[in-house]
Amino acid sequence: MSWALICGALWVLASAIVAMLPMRRQYVPGVALLLSAPPLILWIGLQHGWLWTAFGVFAFLSMFRNPLRYFWKRARGQNPEVPK
Repeated sequence: MSWALICGALWVLASAIVAMLPMRRQYVPGVALLLSAPPLILWIGLQHGWLWTAFGVFAFLSMFRNPLRYFWKRARGQNPEVPK
């Protein structure tokens, strides 16, 4: 198994652990995971091909759909509600 896939598996485990935290404690590690995902998906894609990049992008969008929706609304000038 390549280092890219090992790091990807560790990223998935870390995101599952962060998802179990209370909402107020998810922000800092969640943002770190959110920012580290695109380079990791690109690294996996460069080593294993576009199909695995597509799987990684779909998994990333599925796992982070609510934060991405929030940032999308903020970028459009709306004021979305943050859960407590």
